[in-house]
Amino acid sequence: MRFLKAHIICFVLLPFLSISQSKLNAFLTPSDTLNKPRRNAVIAVEASLGSLTLVGLNQLWYKDFERSKFHTINDNNEWLQMDKIGHVFTSYQLGKHGANLLNWSGVSEENQLIFGATLGFTFLSAVEVFDGFSKEWGFSWGDILANGAGTGLYIGQELLWKEQRIALKYSFHQTKFANQRPDKLGESYLEQILKDYNGQTYWLSANLHSFFKDKHIPKWINVAVGYGGHGMLTGNEDVDSQVLISNQRYRQFYLSFDLNLNGVNTKSRVLRSIFDVLNMIKIPFPTLEFNKKGAVFHLFYY
Repeated sequence: MRFLKAHIICFVLLPFLSISQSKLNAFLTPSDTLNKPRRNAVIAVEASLGSLTLVGLNQLWYKDFERSKFHTINDNNEWLQMDKIGHVFTSYQLGKHGANLLNWSGVSEENQLIFGATLGFTFLSAVEVFDGFSKEWGFSWGDILANGAGTGLYIGQELLWKEQRIALKYSFHQTKFANQRPDKLGESYLEQILKDYNGQTYWLSANLHSFFKDKHIPKWINVAVGYGGHGMLTGNEDVDSQVLISNQRYRQFYLSFDLNLNGVNTKSRVLRSIFDVLNMIKIPFPTLEFNKKGAVFHLFYY
């Protein structure tokens, strides 16, 4: 009886679901010409979210730390540069989605790059100014350079190829180091995703089909090279060795396959939108790791 009820419900709801799906697909389809209501909505939403985020950071994050006069710091040698690559990744992703939203609004390609792809650089630079007035941190020119690199990675590919052949992706796994220094690396799983650089890996994922279009290579297969770090309890190695449990920190390099979710063939704009967002995550695959101790094979690395 439950089986029959389920089928009856499906048949009753199917026309409405189809209509809803059709309307949603039409809504998500990019405009061929400038759609001013869409463009204005994108600008309003981005400005509101950006402002609220900055106000929230100022009230909830920076209020717990002593303020100071604006100052700069040189933190380029910390965390095996994992924090800098994090800036590159964030700037790239924000810029990519900023440009995509303007493309959805029918904005010209030039303006997509000028006003959309620079979203990440603009927002992260504003956060950097906040750091400059915090005694705990400081304004870092290294962070600004990393923000520019992420924006440049997106804009450069659009100018050169009119597409993103090389995507910047992220993966994470929990490590033993967070328990040794939860104040720095995070207590909860969510905090560790953001703070534990030992478990983070950043990937340059290249789409083979886009480079060899005349070959019969599936659009969804990528080759990825990754970078990570091991043994970090603080940003500074000297502090680790003098104050905390000794860990031998070293860099890690990876070679793996990956999936290009944007290459999955589907007519559904809903799925394509979901795939576009999820495509920032590196899919686990067999992986070769190279570090100063030698080579390690991982059956599935993430």
